[in-house]
Amino acid sequence: MKLINWNVQWGLGVDRRLDLSRIVRDARAIADFDVLCLQEVACGMSDLEGTRGEDQFAEFAALLPGYAAVEGVAVDLPGENGRRRRFGNLLLSRLPVGPILRYTLPWEAAATRNMPRHLLEVLVEAPFGPVRVMTTHLEWSSSALRAAEVEAVRDAHRTACERHATPRETGIGPYAPALTTTSAILTGDFNMLPGDPIKRRIGDPIGTGIPALRDAWEAAHPGEPHPVSFCLYDRTAGEPHCCDYFFVSDDLVPRLSRIRYDRDSQASDHQPVLLELAG
Repeated sequence: MKLINWNVQWGLGVDRRLDLSRIVRDARAIADFDVLCLQEVACGMSDLEGTRGEDQFAEFAALLPGYAAVEGVAVDLPGENGRRRRFGNLLLSRLPVGPILRYTLPWEAAATRNMPRHLLEVLVEAPFGPVRVMTTHLEWSSSALRAAEVEAVRDAHRTACERHATPRETGIGPYAPALTTTSAILTGDFNMLPGDPIKRRIGDPIGTGIPALRDAWEAAHPGEPHPVSFCLYDRTAGEPHCCDYFFVSDDLVPRLSRIRYDRDSQASDHQPVLLELAG
């Protein structure tokens, strides 16, 4: 199973040219991916640099026929002529897609420049069994907001595992039974350095019978610093550093075969990250 995570900055490259097809080409050059997790996908946001207000959720879906496209909209505002201005995450999967959950993360009052954030959870049927793939984009402006969001992400994983351990009474329609699993992958742009205590909190034990979420790079490369994932080519936002991660539940650690931070693409201000799990 191959997954790529990428904050695509609504397709705006280091050259200040917006090209969604370049995002897809660069991702395909990295790997024949099964799942593509994207952050900063826009629709109707014509005030963002380079955009025409296009529906990028639909355009990415059209660029990847054969992949199920699942939207995780965090910002949803009124636009012109009845259109909506939307911004958030997008997951595309060519593996069979099961239940989908969407979580609005805590959005406390803060005087910083901040916005609503979202966690998208999609159960996919991998060759080795079902796995919940969660993708998110945490707040950059406030550590207090990030801390609250991390607790919500941990709760989402906890409750999913508890539902798996406690099957509910069956029924019809929305009460029909659905596939569950404790196996999970969490990825996205976390807007934190590797050693940030709030980032470390993601991997803390959650409860009995609940597999912890482990930083995949640290599990595969113990003692080695994380590669750069942000500001490698465009240093407008600071010096090169890592803020994009993959986490895997404890039960998936033995399946880790490769994690790689791409250094070649300049199609965004972030670098794509590849995770491979053995089948």
